[in-house]
Amino acid sequence: MGLTHRLRHRPVTLTARLVAVVVLLVVFAAAAIGVATTVAMRQNLDQRLDADVHDTMRFALGPGLLRPPGEPDDFGPGEPFGTLRAVLLDDGDAGGQVLDEEQDGAGSTSTALDERQLDALADLRASTDPQTVDVPGLGSYRVLVTELDGGRVVAGLPRTEVEQTIADLVWLEVLATIVGVLAAATAGAFVVRRQLAPLRDMAGTAHRVAELPLATGEIALDERVPARLTDDRTEVGQVGNALNTLLDHVESSLTARHRSEQQVRQFVADASHELRTPLATIAGYSELARRHPDDEAALRTALAKVEEESSRMTSLVEDLLLLARLDAGRPLAAETVDLTSLLLEAVADARVLAPEHRWRLDLPDHALEVRGDERRLHQVVTNLLTNARKHTPPGTTVTVRADSSGFSVHDDGPGFAPELAGQAFERFTRGDRARHREGGAGLGLALVEAIVGALGGTVGLDSRPGDTTVTVCLQPR
Repeated sequence: MGLTHRLRHRPVTLTARLVAVVVLLVVFAAAAIGVATTVAMRQNLDQRLDADVHDTMRFALGPGLLRPPGEPDDFGPGEPFGTLRAVLLDDGDAGGQVLDEEQDGAGSTSTALDERQLDALADLRASTDPQTVDVPGLGSYRVLVTELDGGRVVAGLPRTEVEQTIADLVWLEVLATIVGVLAAATAGAFVVRRQLAPLRDMAGTAHRVAELPLATGEIALDERVPARLTDDRTEVGQVGNALNTLLDHVESSLTARHRSEQQVRQFVADASHELRTPLATIAGYSELARRHPDDEAALRTALAKVEEESSRMTSLVEDLLLLARLDAGRPLAAETVDLTSLLLEAVADARVLAPEHRWRLDLPDHALEVRGDERRLHQVVTNLLTNARKHTPPGTTVTVRADSSGFSVHDDGPGFAPELAGQAFERFTRGDRARHREGGAGLGLALVEAIVGALGGTVGLDSRPGDTTVTVCLQPR
């Protein structure tokens, strides 16, 4: 029972199923051809036999017809062995003969029909068409019965040759079918396995990919389906192309994951470094205050530095907390914000903080309103203006433009270094080599991108020496 259960639930391969379909088609086709051939051959042989029976009847219709035949010379020359003749008189007298071959094969002889055989023929009625009758001891015969005055004449030929021919034909068809099935199974298995070889190659590619360590680290996913198996004009090519597309997607996803892991590690390291500096400063001035408790000047200096570093550390932690909340998908407020008023206020504050810069506003005549969080949008504008103020030399012109799609901040300072422009919005990225740094943890532009993204907008940077523009696109009201 266990073996039967295992065989019943054993999976059947695609090769086996396709070969089985081919074999079944060959069997059905051979059976149909065999049946049609056998039927046609039987009809043809029966027609020829019926014609011979009519000829036999013509030989039988001769002088002295209505007397029971009993002499060998009643048969004409050239009539085949097995020819049967009988006369059935109306008065009940009957007789008949069958032409046999002599035992030594040298000639022919006739054998009289016995009573049982004559009784079988007596049941027949006259007809213009031959009839089939089983004659006891002689087998199946095709006979023609003719009605004449005083009785009936019966002439017929055995069906043995027809039946033997049909039997030989059937055996030949069975043998040909068996040979054809074996040939179809062998050729089908070879052709199907050859045609399915590309699928095995693809499975090999998939297995090699599955054996790669994809859990951690940088992944080199170089396995691909060969180009010869990626032709979209074929079904196999479509599968191969789809597998390559999947592998490309997996590779890009793994690369993005690794880059994200590296960014997280770098983020943690940078955050730790940024927090370590103010903590070390606080610890140092606290130790100074502890050692000189009576020195009022030292205490004031220590408290001032502790307050300054605490404020810096608090600002850094708040920025990190905001980034974490935005990364987690925490929604921001969606309200109508007067962008014109917000930009006017931010630029006015920047003029006070950096009077040595030239600040310009390019606003439309009508008020601009957008959908967003007013507090966070103010932070976005402030960060961009602070970035332009701190990282450009005095005398730089900073222009703020706005329209219905958002606003932009342009300056004619030195710009970002080419190698830093693509990383400007990454966390803890500083353009020290391109701009004059005045403190900061490198989170300003990262916060801008995160806030604008949370509001459904986009941020773009175009920077070259003397021409740097940060463009913020926002959703209109």
